Amino acid sequence: MSIRRVEVGQRMSQVVVHGNTAYLAGQVGEGESVKAQTRDILATVDRLLAEVGSDKTKILQAIIWLSDMSTFAEMNKVWDEWVPQGHAPARATGEAKLAAPKYKVEIIVTAAV
Repeated sequence: MSIRRVEVGQRMSQVVVHGNTAYLAGQVGEGESVKAQTRDILATVDRLLAEVGSDKTKILQAIIWLSDMSTFAEMNKVWDEWVPQGHAPARATGEAKLAAPKYKVEIIVTAAV
């Protein structure tokens, strides 16, 4: 089976497609708030999935890291507006120290293609 890599860098690819599955790298966003960063991340997820012939209705799993679990409701408000009704993926959310202090949210997605 072939492997396709999208937006390949020295350290990582933004998407790796193997068979009928797309694995997105952890996505972080711009903005001061969890709300702004989540919106930015989800727009990037939409773009990357479209690039490999998929979309948010085909997301199988999402893993979400928050720098502070007290922002869980704020992130969920944006997430709930974005996920199409009836297409919610398997999901886990946890708290973690992210790559830089400015990041408040990181989302990792696996989707069918």
